[in-house]
Amino acid sequence: QVQLVESGGGLVQAGDSLRLSCAASSRAFNLYAVGWFRQAPGKEREFVAAIVWNGGSTNYADSVKGRFTISRDNAKNTVYLQMNSLKPEDTAVYYCARGRDGGFPASHVPYEYTFWGQGTRVTVSS
Repeated sequence: QVQLVESGGGLVQAGDSLRLSCAASSRAFNLYAVGWFRQAPGKEREFVAAIVWNGGSTNYADSVKGRFTISRDNAKNTVYLQMNSLKPEDTAVYYCARGRDGGFPASHVPYEYTFWGQGTRVTVSS
């Protein structure tokens, strides 16, 4: 069983930056793609960004391209999401998830992920 713990959320103003972290309990985490998703109140969970196991390829939702950057430090079993130029519409609970065995790398589809964290809340005020 893999445990994922997100951190770094908070209340910020529009235009500010935050860096989210996703720390894993298992070193095997480093062998899998990792994705970030978010869910705003009353809305479905949506894809934000994903990264393959060695950081060699990334994938972003159009809504965050140019503002968010996903990266990973496999020595620390941690994946990061740097969020710049935050907007009120970025307000959501952010979740990280580990890719499933044999899954499509850096996918935008929640089905391609098995283990999920509990989420960290990001609130952006206007």
